[in-house]
Amino acid sequence: MVSRVFLVSGLTAVAAAAQSQIPVVSLADGAKCGCTQLSATYGNLTLFDNSTDYSTEIINFWDIRSDLSPHCIFQPETAAQVADAVKIFSSCGTQFAIRGGGHMNYPGANNINGGVLLTLNGLAETKVDEKASTIEVGPGCKWVDVYGALAPYGLYTIGGRMKTIGVPGLSLIGGFHYLINKYGYTMDNILGYEVVLGNGTQVTANAKSNPELFWSLKGGANNFGVVTKFLFKAYHIPQVSTSIHIYNESAITDFIQATVDLNNNNGPEIGAGAFITISYNATTKAVSATFFGVQEGTESPPSRFAGFAKIPSVSTIHNVTTPKQWHSQLETPNQMFRIQFGHHTMKPDAKQVNRIYQGWKKAVDSLSDVQGLQPTLALNIMPKSSMSVAKHNGIGNTWGLDDCDNLLIWQFATGWANADDDLRVTNWAKSLLEYWHEDTKARGLASEFLYMGDSGEFQDPFSSYPVANVNRLLKARANYDPLGVFSRLNWGGFKLPA
Repeated sequence: MVSRVFLVSGLTAVAAAAQSQIPVVSLADGAKCGCTQLSATYGNLTLFDNSTDYSTEIINFWDIRSDLSPHCIFQPETAAQVADAVKIFSSCGTQFAIRGGGHMNYPGANNINGGVLLTLNGLAETKVDEKASTIEVGPGCKWVDVYGALAPYGLYTIGGRMKTIGVPGLSLIGGFHYLINKYGYTMDNILGYEVVLGNGTQVTANAKSNPELFWSLKGGANNFGVVTKFLFKAYHIPQVSTSIHIYNESAITDFIQATVDLNNNNGPEIGAGAFITISYNATTKAVSATFFGVQEGTESPPSRFAGFAKIPSVSTIHNVTTPKQWHSQLETPNQMFRIQFGHHTMKPDAKQVNRIYQGWKKAVDSLSDVQGLQPTLALNIMPKSSMSVAKHNGIGNTWGLDDCDNLLIWQFATGWANADDDLRVTNWAKSLLEYWHEDTKARGLASEFLYMGDSGEFQDPFSSYPVANVNRLLKARANYDPLGVFSRLNWGGFKLPA
């Protein structure tokens, strides 16, 4: 654990004493200064473009759009080295990006052209405390590492649904898991953070130490510092009951109705949830709907998913397994395509979801000539009990959602092959999303909430947070990063307003 904890006033005073402002230099000059100092101090932990390892690292991303060309890559192995790097960036005026798992599909969020890429691969340790039912996790871990570390103890935590998603990105934006109806979101299950601030100070943030920073990191993204360790709550869930259903187009109406019914009738008595998608091939005109459901315990088939079991399917598989085994088969390989998300949120309503589906399917046909087109309509359920956890745990989170209504996220996830189509696909997604959001709003069914993990780079999730929460976040940023290192120098991703 970090040995010293600084109060807010102390943080500001230390920062002011150490450095009064960030130097204003060009991208190239800032990068040269930062890379020279890092290389002189840490040698082969700093990679340049004449290195084979550099070539490997610049494509270690899920979205091909994230393949950029930093001036150098720094790969720290300790929190102290991260702190030194941030001090160097601040003193040199070095623009930089941070990569955890590399899964955020937002160009510039986790890579940078011409600046410094700070990768966290080397901080991938885990430590389980069986007695306390907790696990310490480094930011270089992916969720498969976490579930693997917990497996020998029969423990499980509320993390990513796919094994290759990184821990820090998901955790700092909120985090969807199968069992949110009972345990809340990933951020609601974090007991503490160790953080490097913009002046290089290392602090601990939890319910007692730096509580405003603790709250701010629960959905506040990368606006406050570099998290070098997470402490997660774990639960005794040695086995889960799973269902996989695959349907063709004839089942779509019933599939959507079953999704809405699950959303509206998924109380916290037992943890259960699903990954729900509809895919459409604009060339063959084939539609496929998939349901990947997980319920805690050994009841098989899982009772919470009875509505889906009633629908005639192309394929159905029920299984009782360990969380580790379940997640080990769910992978989203890097570099498969250029990929963009965009979404809106609504009250669950089967008729309106059907309208959106039909409109999306028709619109996809207008992109049928786009090479490598892979369009998906994803439905993320948000039972109201998932919001109750933060409302009643004495801490809350930055989303500020009430638990009076069930919510449903409808998301367009679009993959394609060529950079020449980037602008076309983006404009297509923006206009289609806004059309259907306005239609949903006119029917009294829309919510303005935007989840960073399902949003496009053209959307602003912070604008959907309560104004009081945004003001609280801005105050925390002013206290913990008074120089603006994580807004001026680390500018990628979803940022708070200036």
